[in-house]
Amino acid sequence: MSFDFDAPRSAHHSSADRWIDAGLRAHMQRVYGYMAGGLTLTGIVAYVAAASGFYQAIAGTVLLWIVMLAPLGFVLVLSFGIERMNASTAVLLFCLYAGVMGLSMGGIFLAFTGTSIARVFLITAATYGAMSLYGYTTRTDLSRFGSFLMMGLIGIVIASLVNIFLESNGLQFAISIMGVIVFVGLTAYDTQRIKTMYLESDNEEIAGKKAVLGALSLYLDFINLFMLLLQLFGQRRQN
Repeated sequence: MSFDFDAPRSAHHSSADRWIDAGLRAHMQRVYGYMAGGLTLTGIVAYVAAASGFYQAIAGTVLLWIVMLAPLGFVLVLSFGIERMNASTAVLLFCLYAGVMGLSMGGIFLAFTGTSIARVFLITAATYGAMSLYGYTTRTDLSRFGSFLMMGLIGIVIASLVNIFLESNGLQFAISIMGVIVFVGLTAYDTQRIKTMYLESDNEEIAGKKAVLGALSLYLDFINLFMLLLQLFGQRRQN
């Protein structure tokens, strides 16, 4: 008499793989849900801020600088302080961050036509969706590109700060082109990184925090890609 151990072992692994895949899908859906909610909130707040005259009222005042710099504070608190807060607090801070980001972006509705904003948003969504899908499905290890993408991001930030004083249209065009390349790459890279960070053994609290941090990364990729494409393809209003 012989015993076939392969069949039950294969069945066990197949069942375990399906369980992990289901858990990963649920985790990614949670990440994308937070991200989509944040983007929706940002868009609504930005439009209301421009339509109500709030953005125009604070333009040229110290309050505008506070509104512009506040999102950075939220990012730093979430990135470095999330371990000391519970998941529900992290979600609340992410929502507040998305709302404040909306206030800081209200000016786009004054500078660009609504039609071009909608068009660029669709271009961004299509590009972002394709690259995020690639990052999720590819078997290529994208972590090797991480340092290159981060160096590119640092270079863009420095060049943007310099251009505040130079006000060079040529430099701004170059920054936008390079920025699009970097954030397209970061979209795929961050998606794969979020996927690999998922652990079946995570409890609900840890999984919730990971979902918020993942949503924050993908949200930043989308917003920056959108703003850079808007600089390239947006149609400015005629004064």
